[in-house]
Amino acid sequence: MSDDNLIPTITRQKLTKMFSEGKRFDGRGLLDFRELEVSYEVSNKAEGSARVKLGKTEVVVGVKLALGEPYPDSLDKGNITVSGDLLPMASSRFEAGPPDFEAVELPRLVDRAIRESHMIDLSKLVIKEGEKVWTVFIDVYPINDDGNLIDVATIGAVAALMRAHVPALDKDGRVDYHAKPSGKLPLHKDVLPLNFSFYKIGDSIFLDPTREEESVSETRMTFGMSSPGESRINSCQKAGELPLTAADVEMIMSSITKKYEELSEKLKKLL
Repeated sequence: MSDDNLIPTITRQKLTKMFSEGKRFDGRGLLDFRELEVSYEVSNKAEGSARVKLGKTEVVVGVKLALGEPYPDSLDKGNITVSGDLLPMASSRFEAGPPDFEAVELPRLVDRAIRESHMIDLSKLVIKEGEKVWTVFIDVYPINDDGNLIDVATIGAVAALMRAHVPALDKDGRVDYHAKPSGKLPLHKDVLPLNFSFYKIGDSIFLDPTREEESVSETRMTFGMSSPGESRINSCQKAGELPLTAADVEMIMSSITKKYEELSEKLKKLL
């Protein structure tokens, strides 16, 4: 997780000491999120789109629908696919060319959080079972990387899906993107998937890091959560070499439901 080229040793030591004292440069608590902003209709070509800012981290997400064949193991359901482009304009860390591990991991974790929550009613995206279905393409474009891209990208994907519609079909069964949409994207409106990435440096666990804080972290554990009713964990993935102790896991489990409720309430007001 660490990047020695970005964070001088003295800065690493300072941040580690501050975390051990429960302090951060911006005055937040270790589990506090930065200010959240969401705007919509940022693309006139997408079926749904959103721009999300969490602190200085900024991501644009677009949702497109196209006709295709169902996957062989789900002939009675539509498809979801998530892609992410880590563009050089978002960070000096990103380079043009084939995607690296981070560029593959980000859309995969967004996909897993949404897919496993069953937010999208895929059965209602079937046009002819076994032959023709709608495929939902979710495209993630970071604009500025100041840390916590995975969680911010997930918020953006959810926001864009909430505003997405299904294009009309003409008399020959082809997509007519210029006609009035046939309706809203079929969603389970009471399901709100979110990712929560907990980071660790030394003995300290924290949420929503800035890029500087993220660079000194030694471990990350990302949990995909959703509702309705009691919030539940649908997915998790660990990155980094530092192990999590039993006490770390207990602390995360004791706080994650509260953090989910806190962030989901903020997001619902913006949706």
